[in-house]
Amino acid sequence: MNHSNVQIVIVLGSLSRTKIYTAHYNGRHIAIIPRPRCRVPFLFSLTLFCNAFLLFQVQPIVGKMLLPKLGGTPAVWNTCMVFFQAALLAGYAYAHATSKWLGSRRASLLHLVVLLFPLIVLPVVIGDDAFRSSAATDNPVLLVLGQLALAVGLPFFVVSTTAPLLQRWFADTGHPSAHDPYFLYAASNLGSMLSLLAYPILVEPQLALDRQSWFWMWGYVLCALLVGICAMTLRGKPQTQPEASVSNPPATPETLTWKRRLRWIFLAFVPSSLLLGCTTYISTDLAPIPLLWIVPLALYLLTFIIVFAKRPWIPHELSCRILPISVLVLTLLLVLGANQIRGLPFWALLLVHLLALFLTALVAHGELARDRPHTEHLTEFFLWMSVGGMLGGMFNALLAPVIFQRTGLTEYPLALVLACLIRPTPKSVSRFDAWDGLLPCLIGVLAVGMWFLTRALDLEPGPVRNGLVFGVPGLLVFTFADRVVRFGLGIAVLFLVSAINVDDKQLTLERNFFGVVRVVETHSSDGIRFRQMIHGNTLHGQMSLDSVDADGRHEPLTYYHRTGPIGVVCEKWAGSKPGRVSVGAVGLGTGSLAYYARPGDEWSFYEIDPAIERIAADSRYFSFLSECRAARSGVILGDAYLRLQEAPEGSFDLLVLDAFSSDSIPVHLMTREAVALYRSRLKPGGLMAFHISNRYLNLRPILAKLAEDAGFVARVWRDSPTDEQKKLGKTESAWVIMAAREEDFGALVGSNSRWERIEARPDTPLWTNNFSNLLSALGR
Repeated sequence: MNHSNVQIVIVLGSLSRTKIYTAHYNGRHIAIIPRPRCRVPFLFSLTLFCNAFLLFQVQPIVGKMLLPKLGGTPAVWNTCMVFFQAALLAGYAYAHATSKWLGSRRASLLHLVVLLFPLIVLPVVIGDDAFRSSAATDNPVLLVLGQLALAVGLPFFVVSTTAPLLQRWFADTGHPSAHDPYFLYAASNLGSMLSLLAYPILVEPQLALDRQSWFWMWGYVLCALLVGICAMTLRGKPQTQPEASVSNPPATPETLTWKRRLRWIFLAFVPSSLLLGCTTYISTDLAPIPLLWIVPLALYLLTFIIVFAKRPWIPHELSCRILPISVLVLTLLLVLGANQIRGLPFWALLLVHLLALFLTALVAHGELARDRPHTEHLTEFFLWMSVGGMLGGMFNALLAPVIFQRTGLTEYPLALVLACLIRPTPKSVSRFDAWDGLLPCLIGVLAVGMWFLTRALDLEPGPVRNGLVFGVPGLLVFTFADRVVRFGLGIAVLFLVSAINVDDKQLTLERNFFGVVRVVETHSSDGIRFRQMIHGNTLHGQMSLDSVDADGRHEPLTYYHRTGPIGVVCEKWAGSKPGRVSVGAVGLGTGSLAYYARPGDEWSFYEIDPAIERIAADSRYFSFLSECRAARSGVILGDAYLRLQEAPEGSFDLLVLDAFSSDSIPVHLMTREAVALYRSRLKPGGLMAFHISNRYLNLRPILAKLAEDAGFVARVWRDSPTDEQKKLGKTESAWVIMAAREEDFGALVGSNSRWERIEARPDTPLWTNNFSNLLSALGR
């Protein structure tokens, strides 16, 4: 080998000094690059880490900015998520186009200019003007998308371009690791995961929202400087051919087929859809613990770190072996339903769901990592991955609530079926034959036959019936584990059979952007029949089917019982006022509170979910609204924070805030600004009542702090029913009442009163539209 034309290229002074020798290899003129120092990989890894950290910080910041303006609705969060996924796709498309058409060096110069544009709109601020001009009942999707595009579209787009661009640039640095720069993707996802964990634990508790935006801006400036330094490492490179090194000699150009691209999309689609399906299920049907959604997303990001590391921590073959076991166990839990698995501890159920998600993402992303193309197609590879992820998010967030309105969270089982198809087919097994379709059908026939047999034998739901209907077919499905398609169809059959095994007492089900609402009939241990409204697994009210009062009306039960806190407020305080009483109630539920309306009173209910309004107003299910005696009553649809702004000042004698018992609380309804709004809508001497029953959050100190800030006095009553009252439908509840003066409580605070005065603690934070922290209320 003849070494000639020796030259010294100095990149960034002390960053690296690399001798580049030109030589001939198999008749080709290439560059021979000795191993440089390890500073270049560290620089690129650090930059990608910071960039990903910023990417996952701006999303909750912007989401929190929108909440007081459009309300704490899932539709807002879903729309934000779709916007960010679309912007991410646009960023990846930009990275692919510039790298392909301009090459790394010229693309880096262009990108240095593009990095300056976001400074025009930073720090991120979302104004109120556009939202004031929009009616509260309008569909907020276009408005949210437009405001997001104006406020954060440019910064998010530019930040999203960095991950694929920097990996492509690193491939052209000539570093020995440049032939396979995908390990940098692990650094990027590590930044994403740590950012995800840092926001609720470190950022949100310490910084107000406006300061978060300013810190994000300076973080962007720092990241832009790091990107600029990375771009300077490309100076002096004569060509963008990273394969021209001794460690990676020139290879035959790789051609991508559409079959391969579609496979990338599918492998990205499945875990993305499963992530949202799993998060929705465990956050509503399993345990609606605030911030629980962080855990599945962190596991999802962790799989990218594992599979794109230089040495994956978990063997891919092992993941493929365990996946069918995990999916089958989860399938059996889902088809049996919550009533049949009550004895299992919460942590065990949660672990089954998270393990299935983790293994599915690990296998799917592992297949993507194993099939990653040569660096010349790096940006296109990430582009198609982004397409799959966006399609998975759009399917769950936008299409599923429309398609599966009457079937609940059907996208979750569907994603589990697709998860069975992502595993590679063993070489010793043919891909598909007729038995792959026939045998699952036969198992379905067997399961249906078992179901009819158990009905004929009058077997009650239990281990024997479940074992015959699902246990035996499930074991047969497990024998298909090595046959990818056959196993997937077997799982699908189990879910289809479960459709006939539904609870006969479920009267209706509706689903929309706000969740799944069911009406079911149940009975107490004494045989008293009740009709309940359930949102996820949170009870929103019930009505006795076996008893009425002396006037033939159904009495309120659960949290609204006549002997409970709100019952006493309505009958002893509001009921004792002379003349017409005007009451506003935020949160409709079954309409139980309407029972307390007197002839001549005016009652206004504020409800954000149209499905709940339809069910509560339908006398086939609940009669509280139809039996209401108020002279004027009605339901005002929309977010209460916005709709109350339309009410005249001094409208209500009593304002009931009943929107905090579902564990996923609308924080924007419990802030300084919200309390000021409520106060302005009260008449002199008026009263506010907050329902704070919650399994995971202690909202009492938060309200005490708000009362102190507003100059109010506050009292709390935590009511625990007796065993006999529980049988009659009363449940435990906690309520806080506020008034401007102690005298305004009237007869509620007599000598035998159960209303205890509460005082604010010095360490309790004051929640505002600019600052709130759920961790401060979690388990206090």
